[in-house]
Amino acid sequence: MYIPVVSMDKHSRHYTIREIISVKPIASQDDLRRELRRRGCVVTQATLSRDMKDLGVVRLTTDEGNRYTLQPAAGTQALRPIVGAEVLAINANESMIVVHTLPGCANTVGEFIDMQRHEEILGTVAGDNTLLVIPATQRQTKNVVEFLKNKLIRGKE
Repeated sequence: MYIPVVSMDKHSRHYTIREIISVKPIASQDDLRRELRRRGCVVTQATLSRDMKDLGVVRLTTDEGNRYTLQPAAGTQALRPIVGAEVLAINANESMIVVHTLPGCANTVGEFIDMQRHEEILGTVAGDNTLLVIPATQRQTKNVVEFLKNKLIRGKE
């Protein structure tokens, strides 16, 4: 099967690398280069090393072996100052949490929360100015609310 080689700019290449590392276990730079090639992007080892450094990619040892992953702080540091200013309120009942944002900002706040990879958060659903945060269990709702207030309003780690 012929896969056309495309010239990717740095931004597109970074997006593709993040996507690959997020969905597929990658154990080596060669594995990552092969996966990029499968997607039509030819990259040198030197460029790939720089890209990985820019993205904050780190190598972890897991039960399944070595694996590259993105450091959570790498993506979230850039969003931290923006996100706090966009949140208007955080409200919750026993099982759901709603974050109210400025118009058009719920997606950014949702992405910030998703990037935290918090084990007590099942996921987020964003509208225009409202974000639904779904705790993993009903019992964890209070903990998640406190986590969100610390991250989004107080700016704490």
